[in-house]
Amino acid sequence: MKKIHNALITVYNKENLDSIARKLHLLNINIFSTGGTYHYLQEIGIPATSIESLTGYPSIFGGRVKTLHPVVMGGILYRREKEEDIKETQTYNIPPIDLVIVDLYPFEETLQQTAEETEIVEKIDIGGISLIRAAAKNYADVICVPSRRYYQEFINILQSGNGYTSLEQRKEFASCCFKETSHYDTAISNWFSGETKLRYGENPHQSAVYHGDMEKCFDQLNGKEVSYNNLLDIEAAVSLMNDLEKSAFAIIKHNNACGVALRNNLTEAWKDALAGDPVSAFGGVIICNAKMDLKTATEVHKLFFEILIAPDYNEKALELLSSKKNRIILKQKLFSLPKIQFRSLLCGVIEQERDVSIEKKDTLTYPTEQRPSQSQLEDLFFANILVKHTKSNAIVLVKNKQLLASGMGQTSRVDALNHAIAKAKSFNMNLHGAVMASDAFFPFADCVNIAAKEGIVAIIQPGGSIRDKDSIDACNTAGIAMIFTGVRHFKH
Repeated sequence: MKKIHNALITVYNKENLDSIARKLHLLNINIFSTGGTYHYLQEIGIPATSIESLTGYPSIFGGRVKTLHPVVMGGILYRREKEEDIKETQTYNIPPIDLVIVDLYPFEETLQQTAEETEIVEKIDIGGISLIRAAAKNYADVICVPSRRYYQEFINILQSGNGYTSLEQRKEFASCCFKETSHYDTAISNWFSGETKLRYGENPHQSAVYHGDMEKCFDQLNGKEVSYNNLLDIEAAVSLMNDLEKSAFAIIKHNNACGVALRNNLTEAWKDALAGDPVSAFGGVIICNAKMDLKTATEVHKLFFEILIAPDYNEKALELLSSKKNRIILKQKLFSLPKIQFRSLLCGVIEQERDVSIEKKDTLTYPTEQRPSQSQLEDLFFANILVKHTKSNAIVLVKNKQLLASGMGQTSRVDALNHAIAKAKSFNMNLHGAVMASDAFFPFADCVNIAAKEGIVAIIQPGGSIRDKDSIDACNTAGIAMIFTGVRHFKH
């Protein structure tokens, strides 16, 4: 066991420092401290010696250099069992420092508050990190508390040991120290390299980093830090909206659209998008491609959602939407999504071109006796865009440029269609006169037959099955118009 004689305290955040400082004072442990920490201790009546008194040097360069001095570092690092080290402390009048308590500059918090480079750089802690590393390296003699998160644990040690610490305790805290410095330095490295440390990945037990520059894409006007899952939904939302005309609204949940509508004004687009699936919309990511006005914002504000993306906001609309402090509000800038997509797997990475294909009228073929009307054709194009952005196997049902329902991520196309039908009926959507889109061809006529029973009048799909004739015959029997695009839109 080793007794703590002298402690060095230098903390940015003074929260809960009083409890630990008072305990040290009761144990007659001398305290050295820096700048704001020293003044804080004076204010609460805890005796302390300023670091300037110890080193004989003032804090210089606006506080950048306070503790980086041989007397301080020597008091921490000298080896108590080495005669040569002891003689040098006596020669240079270096007192032992047996306890170091640090709370670092809030670098990561600063990243969330500002994009100003000068301000961010000033929150890179130098002295505190050096003290932590020095004390942790010399855990044989010194114990270090690297963050206020460990205060209570250390107070328990002080109480049980009456000012003494064991080698096991010092080593355990040293391990915490290096975890703290590693995390801190990683955050700084990520910032310099354009990476952003995320709170976690898809789940809280998974770590995650964003490699990129969100500021090229958006101005964040309100809300908390964007998460890993948020980024996936934002990507899905922007990709879909890039293919739609104004005024469109889309609601994204788990990378799929659960509500989409195209209308003459934004408020109606929002109401009809929400009507498609008001249950799934809860907690979703919503996006529009026109300036957010107050009337629409008033309607949108009624729903709990995580993120809203728009190209611009009316001042009053933004004020209303920002009244929820955690709600993320993004103003989308003009930018292009990358043409190449990457995915890591196995022992490597695969890449592909982004699917930017949007089928046009002159590229279609009409294999059925019935041809779609102009309004049906417009719905079919709309549905084809939606199914392109839906996880395979995917079926989308549309009427009057409104997503009625979709079936996505199913292992069979029949399951996807049945899911879409059930979903539409659960929200009292009338499928008579609706159109259907499929991301891939029908290998059998079963989907056509199911669609016919529900009153679906037109279908758009890639075609290309060796049994296309079965689907064509089923359409002709039911009086359904079907279009072949020749382009498959798998999305995995």
